Amino acid sequence: MSSNKMRLSGWPLLLPALALLAGILLVPLGRTLLDSVSEPTWTLKNYENIFTDGVTLTVLGRTVMIAAAVTAAALLIGYPYAYLMTRVSPRARGILLVIVLIPFWTSVMARNFAWIIILQNGGPVQKVFALLGADHVVLYGTSAGVTIAMTQVMLPFMVLPLFSTLGSIDRRLLLAARGLGSSPTAAFWKVFFPLSRGGVVAGVILVFTLSLGFYVTPALLGSPQQSLVAQLLAQRTTQLLDFAAAGALGMVVLIVTLVLVAWANRMGGTMSAIGVVATSRTKDR
Repeated sequence: MSSNKMRLSGWPLLLPALALLAGILLVPLGRTLLDSVSEPTWTLKNYENIFTDGVTLTVLGRTVMIAAAVTAAALLIGYPYAYLMTRVSPRARGILLVIVLIPFWTSVMARNFAWIIILQNGGPVQKVFALLGADHVVLYGTSAGVTIAMTQVMLPFMVLPLFSTLGSIDRRLLLAARGLGSSPTAAFWKVFFPLSRGGVVAGVILVFTLSLGFYVTPALLGSPQQSLVAQLLAQRTTQLLDFAAAGALGMVVLIVTLVLVAWANRMGGTMSAIGVVATSRTKDR
């Protein structure tokens, strides 16, 4: 049997999964898109209002800023952590992996209520600031507190792609760079870090896109005056019953997410090709 016939014969096995995907994802998305341009009449007014309404633009800007801050914080913490995981013994690596996976094994509500206790007035964080002379610093109900809690939740989504990429880099490249006269710092930034950009891009896009639609943590730790896109969508659907405007806003967020994912796939493929070429050249030598 030729390879083409084998590929064609495998398609019927995918039909149940494709039907399920269409039923639970594509059909609701299509209905949402239809409602956003057909209610109350056929118009793009709902999309126009997103970019002319000051409240919506403020919420969108705040959401992007918090998502960017969470992504930057997760990268600054996650990259050294993932690098350390590639340098320690297998036993220590297992312990570090368990630590980073703890948020996955903890109830979302328990984790957020723990952050409420930590960040609230009179909590440990406020007492630390009081010792430093800042008596009135309370992070509960602020964007800073939401950013800190979201970073802790999003950290595994940054560490795991980075660990996979960093662990696959041939360290003989660093030895070769050192042998050619590069300092450890120069060898890291000119050889090691460029080869890890695929993992960096994957982690950044994953954390950023998930942060755009985060709901539970901002709802519990934030304030109505500092609401994000997910909270605005919930308000418009459950309180205002404005499904058309909510659908338009959701479609805009979805388009932004798809554009970022497409860019990440392109960048990830480019970086993977660079890594393959660099590794093959080292092996040839």
